[in-house]
Amino acid sequence: MAGSEMEAATRCPDCGDPVLPHHGFCESCGIPLRGVPPAAPPPGPQRPAGCAECGSTEISDGFCGQCGLRQPSGREHVETGTAAAAGISDRGHRHSRNEDAMAVAEAAGRVIAVVCDGVSSAPRPEDASQIAAETGAAMLTAQLTAGADAETATRAAVLRAGKAVAALAASPHDAPACTYVSAVVDAGTVTVGWVGDSRAYWISDGTGARPSAALTADDSWAARMVELGVMTPAEAHADPRAHTLTAWLGADAGELRPRVETFEPGGPGVVAVCTDGLWNYLPEAAELAEAVHRARAGDPARPPRQIAGELVRTALDAGGHDNVTVVLIPFPPPAAVPHVPGQARS
Repeated sequence: MAGSEMEAATRCPDCGDPVLPHHGFCESCGIPLRGVPPAAPPPGPQRPAGCAECGSTEISDGFCGQCGLRQPSGREHVETGTAAAAGISDRGHRHSRNEDAMAVAEAAGRVIAVVCDGVSSAPRPEDASQIAAETGAAMLTAQLTAGADAETATRAAVLRAGKAVAALAASPHDAPACTYVSAVVDAGTVTVGWVGDSRAYWISDGTGARPSAALTADDSWAARMVELGVMTPAEAHADPRAHTLTAWLGADAGELRPRVETFEPGGPGVVAVCTDGLWNYLPEAAELAEAVHRARAGDPARPPRQIAGELVRTALDAGGHDNVTVVLIPFPPPAAVPHVPGQARS
């Protein structure tokens, strides 16, 4: 490619190689590109010229060389959304940085949400969650627009996000990691995919829809103990090892085996996608449903962003011990395309 062409090139949402605006297919991997909106990188965080505490300009790796304060990243409180969904992510009260990330998009009549939680014990967790959320949403957009069904697109997106996070590792001892959960919502179904313990929930509005329920099952030590019948849920979640992950995205994660499920709500409600900073305070679907209904304050048409804000405030008021992220997608989403079983959609 000539220099002027390289400047005009964007990136393939599948393989990441440069592609030109007039290309119909990626020359490297063959994915169709027509009609696929390029994933625009988020604006870079506005970092202060000096330390937020003492004003020193000796900033290295996000820390002040004079007073040691970890510097703001620009992600302390983030709100995002489309006409059909809204998400809010907050640092919480106890963490110095927000290591959660989220992405919301619309493609081919579906609404897409991806939520990731950086693993704090790994290096650069905020980088892992950000690249996983962005890559997952871009891949879902590309796959769905190209005609893939929701389950195929979801698996492809998790695997691509896993590769992107693994590529951040500088060595086996420097491997950023994160959890991952996504939802693809159309007029009849909700397809979720996940690795780790970030969750998706179905919240029924009680008018003929299926009851509120968790749509994911944690990849965690506690969930494994309950699955094996070794402990009751109460015993397992009271153990200090409860939140230890058994699967995650990262170079040290081993073979990636995303779990994918499709759910038919059967009536109106809300899909909630969140990190454990929220569900630690509202772990059961019934508890989360009650909080959503309370946040609606008797107004079924209350915007998702306002309801998401109330949920985040609930977690903060309860202690805010972790980063808190939630994306809400009303079901059925506005202008969604009805799903026809056995047919690809374009």
